[in-house]
Order: sequence, then C-alpha cells, then structure tokens
Amino acid sequence: MYVRPAAATAAAFLGFTLTLLGGTASSAATGPGSATGPATGRAAVGGPVVYAHRGASAYAPENTLDAIDLAMRLGFDWVENDVQRTKDGELVVVHDDTLARTTDVEQVFPDRKPWKVKDFTAAEIALLDAGSWFGEEYAGAFVPTLREYLDRVQRNRQRLLLEIKKPELYPGIEEQTVKVLGEAGWLDERHVTQRLVVQSFSADSVRAVHAVRPDLVTAFLGTPTVADLPRYAEFTDRINPWHTTITADWVAAVHGLQGAHGKAMEVDTWIVDDAATARKVKAMGVDGIITNAPDVIRDAVGDF
Repeated sequence: MYVRPAAATAAAFLGFTLTLLGGTASSAATGPGSATGPATGRAAVGGPVVYAHRGASAYAPENTLDAIDLAMRLGFDWVENDVQRTKDGELVVVHDDTLARTTDVEQVFPDRKPWKVKDFTAAEIALLDAGSWFGEEYAGAFVPTLREYLDRVQRNRQRLLLEIKKPELYPGIEEQTVKVLGEAGWLDERHVTQRLVVQSFSADSVRAVHAVRPDLVTAFLGTPTVADLPRYAEFTDRINPWHTTITADWVAAVHGLQGAHGKAMEVDTWIVDDAATARKVKAMGVDGIITNAPDVIRDAVGDF
C-alpha cells in the first residue's frame, strides 16, 4: 500500500486555496455539521438532495481534496468521486482511465503514452500535479488515494457517493473497494445507513458490491427501460440516469418499485449545472441532483 509522506499530506492540507470564499486551511477541519439521517436521496420535505460531483468541481480541480474541502465550505454534505486502480494495486481517486487530462503526466513521464492509470504505480502518480491544469492557485494538488480521500471526507463530516470506474479494467475492484472502506472505518452501521452509497455504470459491478456487502446502499448509473427495472431492483436501491434521458413517468416507474433493501427505489440524476434544468428535473420528482456547481443548484431547487 502506498503511503504518502506525512509532510506532503500536511502541506497539501494546509496550503489549499479557497479563492471563491477567502477561506483558510484551518477551517477545513470543521464541516457543515455531523451528517444525520438515512443514506437516501428522498428528502422528507420533498427535496432533492444536491451532490457535489467530483467535489465542487466547477470551482476546484475535480476529485482532489481541494474540491471536497470547497464543497464542505459551501455547505454540502454529499460529495461524489471516482475510484480506479494503479499498476501496483492501490486504489486512487481519478475519473479518466488516463492521467493526461487532469495531471501533468505528459511532462513528467513523456514516454509513457497513453498514460493509463493502470500502467503507473501509486508512487509515480503521487509525483503528479493534479491542480495546475485547473488554475495556478491549485498547483501542487495531488491525485489522492482512496484512503486519503475517505479520511478527508470523514474529517469534513461529509457523506460519499462513490463510483467504481471502469471495473472491467480492474478485476476484483469491488471487493478491494469494500476492503478499503472497512479499513477506513466506513462500514460501521452509521456510515452504511447514513453516509455512503456505491454506484457504477456496470450492472455486474453493482451486483458484485451487493453480493459482498448486502447492507450497502447501491446505485446503477444509466437509464434502463421500464420493463427492465424490476431486474435491477433485485440488487440495487437507486437508478441514477443522465438528465436528458428521463421523464416524469419514468421517474414514477422507478419510485413504484422496491429496491434491494425493501424500500422505494430512488433517482439521482446527473450532470445538472444550470438552474432551469434543475427545476425541470425537480418537477419530474427526482430524489437527488448530481452537479459540478452545487451552489447554483441549491439556489434553484433547495437542498434538504
């Protein structure tokens, strides 16, 4: 297991810049309050819950600790991330299966094209700058390991929508992810029932997570036909679709089924970054909205 030098981790934590809010590093240890209530998007007062996609990624480099710190400072409990695996078996938080878009890997390792995550060790990835591409104020941000990310979410008293990315590239990643969650203290009753959802575009991956830990809340990313929904309800609790693919009738069909835990299935739609679309999907009855700009969506529809 790769362990980042303590000094580097501390420096990264103390040095992040919250340019939008003028915040300070010392405030990052205090979140919006302890997370309470079930790990469910359905708000008691008609909600939708707002999820900060890859952190507050409209304003900070995606999937970095800076992005989830900023989401916390903006007042958001729920953050979303993406998990992949390195050459030497470490789970890291990064969206693309290549490091080229969101790091300086092409400069640091010019001869390693196409710069796939699975072709680099955790120690090599730790050398990369994952912030400068977004803005010079984020120079030195790094690609966090899943354990580092979990520890920061915990420190911020946030909740996590964790996506297993490209599981077909990483055999056994479901079991490994569950193992790391357990090692980080995320599989006790409070986390499982209130603070954690695991999702994937792969139905087989979601099914595998459910088989390993049937108590976990899971979500399938996609828009199955109404006829196929009962099959998904056997192993998942939520169907999370792209916002352009849904109607109010489809959302109602999902709500009409009981998921793997015997409760009405839910719908968290993505990626919605503007107020008009947020109001449109709220009117359809969605339970949650996943967004790069959580403050914009909260202003449009509220966050409960």
